[in-house]
Amino acid sequence: MKFHLLSVSSVSACFELDNTAPYYAPESFDVTVDGKTALTGVKTNVFSLFDLRPGTVYQVAVGSDRVRVETKAESVCFNVRDFGAQGTGVHDDTAAIQGAINACPPNGRVTVPAGTYFTRAIVLKSDLTFELQAGAVLSFDTCEEHYPILPGEVPDAHGDVAQISALQVSSWEGNPSPCRQSLVSAFHARNLTIVGRGVIDGNAQQSTWWNDVKTRKIGRPKLVFLNHCENVTFHGILGRNSPCWNFHPFFCKGVWFYDIAVEAPKDSPNTDGTDPESCDDVKYIGVRFSVGDDAIAIKSGKMYMGMKYKTPATNHLVRNCLMEYAHGAMVLGSEMSGGIKDLTVSQCLFSHTDRGMRIKTRRGRGKYAVIDGVEFSNIRMDNVMCPFVINMYYFCDPDGHEEIVWSKDPHPVDDTTPYLGSFLFRDIQCTDCEWAAGWFYGLTERPIGSVTLENVDFTIKPDAQPGRAAMMDYVPEVSKLGLYFNCVDKVRLKNVTISGQDGDEVTAINVGEVVRE
Repeated sequence: MKFHLLSVSSVSACFELDNTAPYYAPESFDVTVDGKTALTGVKTNVFSLFDLRPGTVYQVAVGSDRVRVETKAESVCFNVRDFGAQGTGVHDDTAAIQGAINACPPNGRVTVPAGTYFTRAIVLKSDLTFELQAGAVLSFDTCEEHYPILPGEVPDAHGDVAQISALQVSSWEGNPSPCRQSLVSAFHARNLTIVGRGVIDGNAQQSTWWNDVKTRKIGRPKLVFLNHCENVTFHGILGRNSPCWNFHPFFCKGVWFYDIAVEAPKDSPNTDGTDPESCDDVKYIGVRFSVGDDAIAIKSGKMYMGMKYKTPATNHLVRNCLMEYAHGAMVLGSEMSGGIKDLTVSQCLFSHTDRGMRIKTRRGRGKYAVIDGVEFSNIRMDNVMCPFVINMYYFCDPDGHEEIVWSKDPHPVDDTTPYLGSFLFRDIQCTDCEWAAGWFYGLTERPIGSVTLENVDFTIKPDAQPGRAAMMDYVPEVSKLGLYFNCVDKVRLKNVTISGQDGDEVTAINVGEVVRE
């Protein structure tokens, strides 16, 4: 089997098979390192090696194909046990872990060996490798008062928050807002690696974090929050049971996720897998999500942030990922006031999610709220209620159920009006849909630009149950609906098949042109 190197640290390496199969390899395989068997019966396209020696050359082989790997050199390795951490799950290891991080020189590694480390919030820094070895669990304190409240925004040197030099310290759903400090954070850090087979556990199921989420005045912490960071790599770790969003890169450049997993109960509130916000160059390769909200939700802030910073989410790549038991598998918005562009999603498996590809926005997101140039290809969706949803009437925010959001009467196109451009979905297989094959609903005053489906097959479950295809007011629950288009300038369908639907395969209302090939 042909394969290539994705990422290498001082102690690990991640690889990807060269094929087109979504997430799972066509057949299981073994991996050898320097002629000795290291992994057996691997079933996924992305695989990893850990516990490697720094500054060492290895020959990695899958069958007859070989790849040379040289791990990075490092300056030092600090073991948190040498700084007083006990790993008993009872002793407070916060000071020991943070002390090791603080003392570590540039290009050094802090390693956490097997054990359960009871801890409060920790902060990572630049030029650091933070390693969670197999069996290591960061088990976070569940007392809310033990996490300080960070301001949403602090003024510049002259006390003016209106200036671009004002700093965003914490964020809640697209606006600067006071929040409890996240469990793991990094602020303005560069060249940071979080690696290993260990676990970051928020323990929210044993806390009050998931209680009364609609009435809280202070935002809940994220599992991992990266604020204005550059060149950050996550490899191998498991993040679980976050108080809300799991991984939240915020105004970052170069954040790469390889072969990690994110878990939360299906009914846990706002536990998105990851929410990169106004970031550039973000990659998700070989990531497994099973969460209580959206798996990947790409964002760029609400109106205030979009108009002030004009920073879109750009150059995102998602490949060989598994999204299951989520509200949406691959989501854009709804906080997208800075815009989203240059997104490619391929070779992924969506399983038992409410929606597959989900784009959500609404009036009031602003003139920079532009999503364009989006391509999905080579995707398999199994038991996804509605594989495709584009909804420009998403009923979010405190005013989400007011007329300005749901009205189908044309409103003026002004500085508050978002725009959705062209979308291409090709080589996609969708089995056992229930609500609809697809739901595309643009604004009356600004329709969706174009939607192209090419080589897409849908089969709808015979006993499909009704549900709301899109979260918008004054639309009925549906089941066994085909493709529904409303307020779209151009629809192009090439080699699209639908079986099991009730009624027409395609419903087009207020659509400028429908081309079927």
